[in-house]
Amino acid sequence: MHTNITHFFLLGFSDLSPSLQGVLFMFFLLAYVLTVIGNGLIILAVSFEPVLNTPMYFFLRNLSFHELCSITITVPKVLENFLSDEKSVSVLSCVFQMFIFFANGVSECVFLAVMALDRYLAICHPLRYTSVMSKTLCYQLTVSSLVIGLFVSLVDTSIVFSLPYCGPNHIAHFFCDVPPLLSLACSNTFKHELSIFISCLCGAALPFLLIVCSYIKILISILAMRSSEGRQKALSTCSSHLVSVILFYGTAMSMYLRLGTSRSDKNDRMISLFYCLVIPVINPLVYSLRNKEMKAALRKLILKMKNNLSEVANSSDAANIKTIHHSGKYY
Repeated sequence: MHTNITHFFLLGFSDLSPSLQGVLFMFFLLAYVLTVIGNGLIILAVSFEPVLNTPMYFFLRNLSFHELCSITITVPKVLENFLSDEKSVSVLSCVFQMFIFFANGVSECVFLAVMALDRYLAICHPLRYTSVMSKTLCYQLTVSSLVIGLFVSLVDTSIVFSLPYCGPNHIAHFFCDVPPLLSLACSNTFKHELSIFISCLCGAALPFLLIVCSYIKILISILAMRSSEGRQKALSTCSSHLVSVILFYGTAMSMYLRLGTSRSDKNDRMISLFYCLVIPVINPLVYSLRNKEMKAALRKLILKMKNNLSEVANSSDAANIKTIHHSGKYY
């Protein structure tokens, strides 16, 4: 990186009034807590409930992990900046945040395509589904999505931080993202933007094309079903995934597949706010509220956690009574 700058300043929402910043702070905090609880419960339910030991729920658990990574890499720093006057981030921390965020985002793009492939095999080739979608293949597809995400992120992060930055060093955003950093570069960024655009096409548009092709074939298979109950079940199985795809791709493409066009810092900030904060909160609701097996597993998990806490509390009370008794103190 050709620059003497050692820190960037994340302006975030500093242009808003203190009262609005306070409201946003509570909104970010609440969204983060809900995301951790919602996705954490899904991960635990799938991990410990034998009924959910299927490829579909295996992929859902990994999607929840991606959502946790997405919000954890951005929101804690945002909350810190709300409470701080300095709002600075070192260049190294900025590089790390961008790399992890972009790697997680591209991996999620690929992973949504993997989930579409899983739904395609389950609906269009149900007799071959169990033999094809083996545990080994599930792990291979998961690792492949991570490798692709890391590679694309490494390329894009290297492109962004190969540019010269000579000031100003104020980022009009709440985390280190590609568009606001490109706008701070001291040289022409057209070639760099074109390279990032191409990598985004490979990392996001190609998986999206695979999703579209999968759902075209799924739709053809559903329309060919004679049983209305079978059609309804197939549509119910795909609906949650489709909602996630529309929400994620709708915001991500509007942000990263229009580099080089005129941009608005406020619009970019709102789009980022949606896919960084709102989508991770919504996804657990989308996948749990419409799924009977998931709802039953979550109820079972919560009841088990409640019973365990009661047992710990009772054993603690018994130990305290025993200690008081032996000490000779009576009340």
